[in-house]
Amino acid sequence: MPRDATVHQRHITPELVAALARHAEPLPPPEEGEAFGAFFDRFGDARVVLLGEATHGTSEFYRARAAITQRLIERHGFTIIAVEADWPDAARIDDYVRHHAARPWRGPAFTRFPTWMWRKAEVAAFVDWLRGHNKGHAGADRVSFHGLDIYSLGESIHAVLTYLDRVNPEAATAARRRYARLTPWQDQPAAYGSAVVVHGRDSCEDAVVAQLRELLVHRLDYMRNDGEAWFDAVQNARVVRAAESYYRVMYQGSTESWNLRDRHMFSTLQALLAHRGDGAKAVVWAHNSHVGNAAATAMGWDGQFNIGELCRMAHGDEAVLIGFGTDTGTVAAASDWDLPMEVKTVRPARPDSYEHAFLRAGHDRALTEWRNRKGPLARILQASLARERAIGVVYRPETELQSHYFDASLAEQFDAWVWFARTAAVTPLEGGRPHGAPETWPFGL
Repeated sequence: MPRDATVHQRHITPELVAALARHAEPLPPPEEGEAFGAFFDRFGDARVVLLGEATHGTSEFYRARAAITQRLIERHGFTIIAVEADWPDAARIDDYVRHHAARPWRGPAFTRFPTWMWRKAEVAAFVDWLRGHNKGHAGADRVSFHGLDIYSLGESIHAVLTYLDRVNPEAATAARRRYARLTPWQDQPAAYGSAVVVHGRDSCEDAVVAQLRELLVHRLDYMRNDGEAWFDAVQNARVVRAAESYYRVMYQGSTESWNLRDRHMFSTLQALLAHRGDGAKAVVWAHNSHVGNAAATAMGWDGQFNIGELCRMAHGDEAVLIGFGTDTGTVAAASDWDLPMEVKTVRPARPDSYEHAFLRAGHDRALTEWRNRKGPLARILQASLARERAIGVVYRPETELQSHYFDASLAEQFDAWVWFARTAAVTPLEGGRPHGAPETWPFGL
């Protein structure tokens, strides 16, 4: 759809509502995991299944993704879970679910805002299930859990240095020298970007690229001893490189920083698929804005791309993009960045939105699919242009239209849509480790 499509009239026609009512398949509650997950067997032939969310703080979205992912793992051989989280934080979950010994860390996990995005009861329950599932499988066959994001500058520098201290102290000394000018900024990386872009300080770009190259050049030597540890170190070095660029680029505009971030997340996903070898299959958990094909939305018409679009280009029909939506209920979100979490009431969807169309279709919970883009539903969807709502970690209901709605063509953005008419906020975890949980439990403070 061309960029100027946003000027066309948005409309929810009775024909669209009737088609959604006819083609939507009512779903059981997600806590009925087997019955809920069975509806998604049709996507088991994919190599990558991307599961979205319309908010970062909705319980039903996380519980539904857990049920779908369990089904894809148990029945269809999916081996990788890749999520919109930082690589080192997710590595603690990976250690736990794959029964690895805990690694030394610089600080506690999942403490960066927003802490409730992953440190919550819904994720802990899925992680415990995955640990139990993996226990019955050989090490090489265990499902792994990884983060795709770029915000872990300090922890990723620490991980690279810790690895090299163990396997090659001389290389560790050289790495410290390369990272030396970046290290003082590792806890305030945005200030690094300001120092370089606004105040003319020299960047550390060449040094972080050189360090990544050094790890790659000696990969055969390092992999001979422990290929998993080397891969983790390389991914952390890639995070350092991406983060260094991101915090400079963010001063050049939102499009450039968004594209850098999603390019890194996609590259990480591709690296995971290659690392796990032939037959590797991945489930991605990320926001709809990352998972849906950006080329079919206002963000794409303004020059942004995302993981979903890149997966469509790389994997074709072997990538399945599934969006999630809701009308109303409650959501865990902040009023602004770095402010405390609140449980907020989600306003009813606007009449010119896809969410309102699904509400009018009359199902409390439903799966609607148009993956082959053929048939009457696909044709009706392709003829529609409407608004879509996106709530991240910040929710501003008082300016909802300006802050949370964008134009989209749902038919090209996703292959399917999971609908919950009413939803509730997630349950953040309290501090500490539950009684009886092993020391490797990844959410303890």
